[in-house]
Amino acid sequence: MQLNINDTFNKLLPADTNTENSIRIVSNAFFSFVNPTPCSNPQIIHYATSVADLLGINQSEIKTNDFKLIFTGNKIYSNTKPYAMCYGGHQFGHWAGQLGDGRAINLFEINHQNKQWAVQLKGAGKTPYSRNADGLAVLRSSIREYLCSEVMFHLGVPTTRALSLALSGDMVLRDIMYDGNPDYEKGAIVCRVAPTFIRFGNFEILTARNEIDNLKLLADYTIEHFYPNININDDKKYIKWFEVIAISTIDLIIQWERVGFVHGVMNTDNMSILGLTIDYGPYGWLENYDENWTPNTTDAQGRRYRYGNQGMVAIWNLVQLANALFPLINDKNILQTIIDNSYQEYKIKHQNMMLQKLGLLETTPKANFFIEQLKTNLQQSAIDYTLFFRYLSSIDINDINNFITIVEECSYADDFSKHYQVWKDWLQDYAILLAQYSIENRIEQMNKINPKYVLRNYMAQLAIDAADKGDYTIIDELYSLLQNPYDEQPNMQKWFAKRPAWALNKIGCSMLSCSS
Repeated sequence: MQLNINDTFNKLLPADTNTENSIRIVSNAFFSFVNPTPCSNPQIIHYATSVADLLGINQSEIKTNDFKLIFTGNKIYSNTKPYAMCYGGHQFGHWAGQLGDGRAINLFEINHQNKQWAVQLKGAGKTPYSRNADGLAVLRSSIREYLCSEVMFHLGVPTTRALSLALSGDMVLRDIMYDGNPDYEKGAIVCRVAPTFIRFGNFEILTARNEIDNLKLLADYTIEHFYPNININDDKKYIKWFEVIAISTIDLIIQWERVGFVHGVMNTDNMSILGLTIDYGPYGWLENYDENWTPNTTDAQGRRYRYGNQGMVAIWNLVQLANALFPLINDKNILQTIIDNSYQEYKIKHQNMMLQKLGLLETTPKANFFIEQLKTNLQQSAIDYTLFFRYLSSIDINDINNFITIVEECSYADDFSKHYQVWKDWLQDYAILLAQYSIENRIEQMNKINPKYVLRNYMAQLAIDAADKGDYTIIDELYSLLQNPYDEQPNMQKWFAKRPAWALNKIGCSMLSCSS
């Protein structure tokens, strides 16, 4: 297997001079060299051919022993030096100090067809940043990350990708509910791929330590390698760069909201500098519409990262990044203006996104009132977000009774009848707004915006339960299904359904912990 290795991060930036793999504080360095921990019996159980293509790996190479060993960390590719990144972050609104790649190890960078890709293993063993953890990952969380990375890509949401999913052959001790009852689970490794895995926290840690020369070095590296439209010699390059980061971050949140995705852990160390979805932990998709819903048990009390707050958290995180970049920009008024503009941009883009989901134009009169009334109806009558918007494209707006029947089918409410009138009133207003549109065009456009299939937590859990018994057919089925989430796929209709009753309180099907 011949890869076009083109390492930059670990060649152009300063490394930790301590080469021991020991837990420690790392200063004046961007990363620490560390090799993955070999596992006892690696087995590739799934791979993404489209991601392999990005890296210049063909089908026959995927099936080789070399592929298995390299992408599970059991063999170091020739002339490469794996490493773990050093970064900090704000976790749940509080500065957490040094964090870093606690269970991620970057293998190398590949340049294929003039595109640069960083390749990283998650769950491949301890690093200097593992703190009190073992650096490993378990099968359930690895399946969730592998599948979600790929479905997000096919949904059109900016994301890191996943090349492969592997069993390590080792057992890993985890306390899944943090209730003092740990148990052994199958260990697993995911190979992740992105242009870069640099996060907000990479910059925050440098400013927090007053390593301003290093801050400038990292900023210049990032601009030069990942922002080709910004002139590295421009006096205002840092301002222009921050403006682009703010836009891409807001655009990412809008895409999450469009498909009903809730990240669950929007800490600044989980915010990609490129505006990608990164670090799939206790995520979830809205089922019954609830702006207060979070999939993260750790966030159950404060609900900081709830669905309806993701936009505001993104703005808050951008403020933290602005603080980190202040030594390079040194103009709080400009930074504040960018933040203020981002907030206004978020509100405008959110409204326009909702109008698109409804098949309406940005010029729709009284759009905000109409959307807010819809949200109220959705939440009060516990409507399934994905089903509702997908059905909406094909309803007969002149048949109120049929519309009510469809909405009731989308509801998790115990007694939907008390909501009949508000939905009838809403449909009458909607019909007036739709009168100017052709039915065929509306259906086509709405079905491009509103997915038919998403990776509901219960679906992922079914795949996990089967895989734990050595059956990977549900992984195969979901992977195939979610490559075309906007298509009808009649033979997959069983997945276009509300969450089953048995999944309401089942572990892994509603809220999840960060234990992985």
